[in-house]
Amino acid sequence: MIQRFIELGQGHSDIYELLEVGRNQKHRVIRLLALHTTINDKQVTSMVIVMQPTDPGKFQPLYICREGIPNPHITKNKRYELFENLAEELDKPIIEIDVKSSVLFAETELYYQHLIGILRMNRYLPPLG
Repeated sequence: MIQRFIELGQGHSDIYELLEVGRNQKHRVIRLLALHTTINDKQVTSMVIVMQPTDPGKFQPLYICREGIPNPHITKNKRYELFENLAEELDKPIIEIDVKSSVLFAETELYYQHLIGILRMNRYLPPLG
């Protein structure tokens, strides 16, 4: 199985695309994640929708708006409220995890590999096989 992050942007206007993906493919949504981190002393959040793997193909997309939304526990914001509304519509909890920032990695792809490892270790993603 191939598990890959698909970055839509940093959560500004692309948040609406993330929400549409969740609504239009609600039968495939497995989990909603909020990944909290700190960049330059700012508390920020990435929002992720984890989808069911395709069949055939065994491709599991993780749609993400990366590190562009204020952490809702520090600064309440409309973009996160929209994500919470999606969680209610889909009847899925938002799983919150504190993670390292992507700026600590030489390449974004290495950051995504790191996140996939964390998600597998915590059983939020199935292992390969």
